[in-house]
Amino acid sequence: MNDRDQRWDRIAGKLDQLLDRFDRLLDLHLPPPSPGGEFFAHHLAFRWRRAGDGGSFLPVEHPHLPDLDDLVGIDLVRDELIRNTGQFVAGYPANNVLLWGERGTGKSTCVKGLLRRFSGDGLRLVEVLRDDLFTLPAIVAPLRRMPQRFILFCDDLSFGEGEGGYRELKALLEGGIEERPSNILFYATSNRRHLLPERMEDNLGGEIHPEEAVSEKLSLADRFGLNLSFYPFDQPTYLAIVARYAEKYALPISGEALRREALQWALFKGSRSGRAARQFIDDLAGRLRLPNSLLQEKK
Repeated sequence: MNDRDQRWDRIAGKLDQLLDRFDRLLDLHLPPPSPGGEFFAHHLAFRWRRAGDGGSFLPVEHPHLPDLDDLVGIDLVRDELIRNTGQFVAGYPANNVLLWGERGTGKSTCVKGLLRRFSGDGLRLVEVLRDDLFTLPAIVAPLRRMPQRFILFCDDLSFGEGEGGYRELKALLEGGIEERPSNILFYATSNRRHLLPERMEDNLGGEIHPEEAVSEKLSLADRFGLNLSFYPFDQPTYLAIVARYAEKYALPISGEALRREALQWALFKGSRSGRAARQFIDDLAGRLRLPNSLLQEKK
């Protein structure tokens, strides 16, 4: 093979590499085929995986299905969420929901528990990451044609100044040129009531009309028809949650010992939340069921 042929072989090889990269780039931006009704009938929960400006629905093979009856201390907000979701799956008007407040008080568990209660009525849950909210039009388009009812769920939602996805979410909740699908609602949890950072300078100056800047920041949270507040638990509520879990798992421990250890756990954690109560029960259940011989070996 002469030098000229070798040069052409090298050029051809580089062209093949460029074409392969171009094909992969196209795959990132070409939307995958839309799933059909059977796909959503066979699974209860999904994750949205973004690819370019589109993406695909990934089924969750083992969804977390907590029992809503296990939630203690949040009866009013839990029942409101159940009522709103019941209206939705029955085909009646219902609201998008923002669950906001103290961390570890059951906001996410409330939403995930709806699947156990309503999946038999056609409810499906789609988890959407905050950073993927700008692809909401691509998510909504195939779902509006499906017979199931979908909750798009964004956990721990908040926005910094100028972050993407904010306007797409506003359009989905209310006010876009496209009609909102009747079989889709948006549920979000957040530690912030208004989802966007609020600064002292918003009220102290910097703009001729500072009330307009504040109004813009409040407008997103206002588009959620239902705002459910979760407040910190007091000690009796924390202990009631512990007692509920201990009874459910039939832990062999006296009430007084359970109370003493639960309070000590809360002291070490610096929290009396429902999450802390569940973590304490998991730890206690493991210790109680671990053979004494293993405990002695560890000592």
